[in-house]
Amino acid sequence: MPPKLTSSDLGNFDKYIEQLWQCKPLAENDVKILCDKVKEILAEENNVTTVKAPVTVCGDIHGQFHDLIELFRIGGKPPDTNYLFMGDYVDRGSNSVETVSLIFSLKVRFKDRVTILRGNHENREINKIYGFYDECYKKYGNENVWKYFTDVFLYLPLTALIESQLFCLHGGLSPAIENLDQIRSLNRFQELPHEGPMCDLLWSDPDDQRTGWGLSPRGAGWTWGHDITEKFIHQNKLKLIARAHQLVMDGYQHVHNKKCVTIFSAPNYCYRCGNQASIMEVDDGLKLNYMQFEPAPRTNEPHASRRVPDYFL
Repeated sequence: MPPKLTSSDLGNFDKYIEQLWQCKPLAENDVKILCDKVKEILAEENNVTTVKAPVTVCGDIHGQFHDLIELFRIGGKPPDTNYLFMGDYVDRGSNSVETVSLIFSLKVRFKDRVTILRGNHENREINKIYGFYDECYKKYGNENVWKYFTDVFLYLPLTALIESQLFCLHGGLSPAIENLDQIRSLNRFQELPHEGPMCDLLWSDPDDQRTGWGLSPRGAGWTWGHDITEKFIHQNKLKLIARAHQLVMDGYQHVHNKKCVTIFSAPNYCYRCGNQASIMEVDDGLKLNYMQFEPAPRTNEPHASRRVPDYFL
């Protein structure tokens, strides 16, 4: 068990949260302190981390900090609301540093009320290309902060299970995985492999137009049909698969006879896609409520209306 936070620690993390809420990045040494602490906490969590209801489930954030604040305005601030984030905190948006710093700080401060999973962008090979590395270097003048964060990414759990019935993850299913115990047995403390079950969990996508397994246009993971969803849900005694990873224009989208839902929490993705965002509230009785929201008011950011294809993500 990681050591409990002292009153002094709590005060420091409260200061971090207050500073970050204003979109002001932490000092480099404070980032190191934060990353060391969140790593201690995550090291104790299972590959299939258990979550109690009520909880609000969130999809991709992608560095859109002001929209994360809007999400909290709509859904409630921690610890008043419990949250489960399904990955992709960084890249694409303008404020990945502040976004992941705030989410990590909330995890440390309210570790039993905030659950954070790994997305495919929580991987050095990806986020060195799609913006996070460059942003860290620009804001800190070196790559130290990028290394601190990317070390933590190796510790993020792969999936979560809400009340033993709602299975949550970033990407999707894998032909190598039939049950949750197989996920529990994976070694997640590594860079994301280019193929195999761990890769699939963070890269795969459902397809309403097919049965069985298909090649993914992303070049990693698979697409899977409704029959695969039905079999996985039956074998693992689940009610629903909730995942993120894909831009959906209404912020959420049901497929596979409503046994699988995609949740996307970055409105007007990349500041040009024109999509709504959503979060999924799960109450004590596992009743679901989807709350859609628009981008937060902001200035000085690029705008366009072109929609990008899903594999762009």
